[in-house]
Amino acid sequence: MTQKIVTVYSDDLTGEESDEVNTHRFSLNGVSYEIDLTPENYDKLDAALRPFIDKGRKLGRAREMARVRRGAAEGPSAEEVRAWARTNGYEVNDRGRMPREIREAFEAAH
Repeated sequence: MTQKIVTVYSDDLTGEESDEVNTHRFSLNGVSYEIDLTPENYDKLDAALRPFIDKGRKLGRAREMARVRRGAAEGPSAEEVRAWARTNGYEVNDRGRMPREIREAFEAAH
């Protein structure tokens, strides 16, 4: 028996089926979106966003943007928070993610 799998690509905006559909990503207000568009509809998206893109500031990678949004770009390093936590009676690991309660306690103290 032979099995044939057919993949059909369709434009999320119009539902048009096309081999030229590509996936595009964008974000707004900290929410990332992904949409599949034909070249024509991508051109429409680009034209709508272009004035804002041209005037906006490029932030780079998503992780960097997340740090900037929550204010960590200029905040204390993990090592500084760990040192503070140890001096204030908290038990912390040498590596890994810092528990939220410790970060919040650090921020409250400063």
